[in-house]
Amino acid sequence: MKMFLKISLAAAVTIGGVAYWLSPPTPKVESAELDEGMQVKFRANGNQMEVYAGHNQGWKPYFAKGVNMGAALPGHFPGELAISKGDYERWFGMIQEMGANVIRVYTILQPEFYEALVKYNAKRPEDPLFFIQGVWSPEEELIEGQDAFDPEVQQRFQQEIRDAVGAVYGQAKLEAEPHSGKASGTYLYNAGPYLMGWIIGTEWDPKMVKATNDKYPHTADYQGNYFRSKPGASPFEKWLAEMLDITAEEEAKHGWQHPIAFSNWVTTDPLEHPGEPLYEEDLVSVDSQHVEPVRWEAGTFASYHVYPYYPDFFTYDKTFQRMSNDRGEIDSYKTYLHDLKEYHKEIPIMITEFGVPASQGIAHTGQLGRHQGGHDEKQQGEINADMFRQIREADYSGAILFTWQDEWFKKTWNTLHYDVPDRRAYWYNTLTNESFFGVLGMFPSKDDVLFIDGDASDWDELSNDQKQKLEAPVHGFEELWAAHDEGYLYLMAKLTEPFDPAKQEIYLGADTLKGGSRQAPQLPGIILDEGLETLIELADENKSSIMIASDYDFHTRKFREAGLPPAEPEAFLPWKLVVNYQLEHPDSKFDHPFGDVVVGDLLRGNSNPDHPDYHSKTMWQAEGNILEIRIPWMLLGFSDPSSRSVISYDSFDKTRVEGVRIVPWMVQQGVVLGMEGEAPYPVSQLPIYTWEGWEDVDVKYVERLKQSYFIMQEAMQEVE
Repeated sequence: MKMFLKISLAAAVTIGGVAYWLSPPTPKVESAELDEGMQVKFRANGNQMEVYAGHNQGWKPYFAKGVNMGAALPGHFPGELAISKGDYERWFGMIQEMGANVIRVYTILQPEFYEALVKYNAKRPEDPLFFIQGVWSPEEELIEGQDAFDPEVQQRFQQEIRDAVGAVYGQAKLEAEPHSGKASGTYLYNAGPYLMGWIIGTEWDPKMVKATNDKYPHTADYQGNYFRSKPGASPFEKWLAEMLDITAEEEAKHGWQHPIAFSNWVTTDPLEHPGEPLYEEDLVSVDSQHVEPVRWEAGTFASYHVYPYYPDFFTYDKTFQRMSNDRGEIDSYKTYLHDLKEYHKEIPIMITEFGVPASQGIAHTGQLGRHQGGHDEKQQGEINADMFRQIREADYSGAILFTWQDEWFKKTWNTLHYDVPDRRAYWYNTLTNESFFGVLGMFPSKDDVLFIDGDASDWDELSNDQKQKLEAPVHGFEELWAAHDEGYLYLMAKLTEPFDPAKQEIYLGADTLKGGSRQAPQLPGIILDEGLETLIELADENKSSIMIASDYDFHTRKFREAGLPPAEPEAFLPWKLVVNYQLEHPDSKFDHPFGDVVVGDLLRGNSNPDHPDYHSKTMWQAEGNILEIRIPWMLLGFSDPSSRSVISYDSFDKTRVEGVRIVPWMVQQGVVLGMEGEAPYPVSQLPIYTWEGWEDVDVKYVERLKQSYFIMQEAMQEVE
């Protein structure tokens, strides 16, 4: 079709019969215009994405290098939509400085997001920041009902699409729905000219897709004004064709066309995964090439979430271990990218989620160490940059990193049994890796106050109500102090002489409940009058860890049926998390052993981000006679430190406690120093460190760019 240059200018909108004039600035974006007056800035042309670069340059290939952005801040759940205009404008600048050109959001955000984006871009008209708008499908209803054609599901999804289009173009007034998690307000700022495209829906539940296909086998092909299903499309794909068509129809009312896709992930991709043990991970496919545009010049594209550790075939399937990366290593992620791109020859394809988290906890293990967690900030950046470059080299049309900011409210399958769901947002649980995919870190409030570096001067700066002196009537400890924040219990000990791991070991037991281990090999010849739930051992860098009492160890209790061997009584075990369940044929394609990993290792290092030796996973340091430690709350058995709740002995119920009693001692040449005398040793007479609980309004945090940001910056800026 004939196209020519047009400058997009927003004027006025009418809501409820009242005209609202958009305050300056108005969006100014060079776009091509179709004969019928439709404006187009981005389009899918063959198997590549293109951008209209102006009258002189015309259409040019476009690679979307971006970040996903969530809707939550520490202390808040996403439905509260607590991010301010100031936050957004500050973040937009940081995102562009990283080298990104696109932000992806998953759902309708508050009006502040669109207003902030328009105002931010008005200051840099030659280099605007674009965004991809997602439309959240009624995920819970789809999973519960297992029927995409349910009239109520369809009505809700279609209304969500209409609301999203109205919000983007500044022509919507959304009423508040209490407890719904949905945005509300009056949308007056037209962000449509800065839109790159639409992604409809969420990751599809494979059982729901199959149930829908089985229930409606004779569904007619969908033929819409702008999108249709191709012959051979499944009933669910026909349903998706209709949703894309409705999106196009709504957007056309505003005089614009943008590329439209539906969300997808590896679980419902069109490829075969013969080495995947779980049937559900290869149960059904949802194929982007079974839906095509009609009279929609902006076209469509394929959108996939692809992580290197899930599903398990990335690690175990030999058919995806055919290709080597630039370092000569067999690389299943590279093989998968190649195969997925080969399949999608007719349309552009973008990886709209990829990444690994910087966390203490791990939820899945991946090939080449690309685990879901267990990384420090530097490792996170190196792995993410490597995947970004692989996506680019495989000729994809975009790579959108997951994610921009850390979000404390997230849950992970292997820690959700141990925490309190409605209080997750109130604390920083470094074992829940899902919370720490961000390159913008959201750290607990003492992150820039107490540095684990062996220097006690920062403790001197704390007020008396921010710290507590604990009695330490044992040999080697002159003073013992405790403090806390949303992420850690902090300890600082002044020793009588410098700590020498070659000559001695330091132990600090933690007592929160009645029960636990009263004696152990780490306490040779000593019996305590009160048991310990957890035990910190500090020796050389390879032995430093936190362990859990055998009768308290909730990992062993929960997975005893998986064949974990019974533990010796009065022992301390490594702190572990499960990473995969035991699977047996015929419930799975083949037998798959139970897997767990140790997550209680404590790294000796420096937690000051301004120090050249900074390491984000630092947990302790000793310099001279000063010893500093920070302990993640869940490693002490806490399910929610904001309410002083711990996991009980009898079940996985949560029990409120007074606080934590710290029991220190030293062992030198196999002898416990300073615990001689009457037996049992009177642990119960030691003071308890306690604190006031906190609520959402009390949560404080430190926003700081991680090392991974700067590594991704280098990778993104390599791509024009």
